[in-house]
Amino acid sequence: MSFSEARAFAVHVFTALGAALGLVALIFATSGEWTAMFLTLGVALIVDGVDGPLARRFKVKETLPRWSGDGLDFVVDFITYVFVPAYAIGASGYLPDWLAVPLACVIVVTGALYFADGNMKTDDNYFRGFPAVWNLVAFYLFLIEPEPWAATVVILALAALTFAPLRFVHPLRVRQGRIVNIVLMVIWAALAIVALVYDLEPGLYVVVALSAIAFYFLVAGLLRRAA
Repeated sequence: MSFSEARAFAVHVFTALGAALGLVALIFATSGEWTAMFLTLGVALIVDGVDGPLARRFKVKETLPRWSGDGLDFVVDFITYVFVPAYAIGASGYLPDWLAVPLACVIVVTGALYFADGNMKTDDNYFRGFPAVWNLVAFYLFLIEPEPWAATVVILALAALTFAPLRFVHPLRVRQGRIVNIVLMVIWAALAIVALVYDLEPGLYVVVALSAIAFYFLVAGLLRRAA
């Protein structure tokens, strides 16, 4: 194996580490260590954000065509964005007991279908339908602690929106408002760290700010659809 091939394979290994982080997060979740779980999923998000630029920088697809970076990315994303969060949501205690497992199953089924959709993104890099970011849904569920009926409505609505002809913003790849999106993502990340430091009880101002940023990204996608 040449140096360029070894370097390309190392990028694939780096991507696959996201699956290992998903496993660690699941272990934390089964022990009820929710803050540690979200911290681990946060590290997985960093890996997911870095591996793409690395793959393009080192021309991994051209150098090592045997291994599908896209396929590997989907596997890792399903684990960290859907499967582990679905378990956390089902085991959170924020859902009606008799609906916890069925709703978790709804999440993994709709999430799997979404990742199998060849038209999940538009030509201008918006997500088509709710992009199965159940890790973020779980984070807000633990942060806001809604009533069980409200949590149920939100989960069912988002699962349905997976197949809706609506657009959702990709904060880094959508060109329209990219600078604002990136700044808000940085602020969101800082506030999320604060929330984790305070064991998901950071106080009203942090919760409101995090919720406002989430609302902005939701509306930005809907407005793009309306345009």
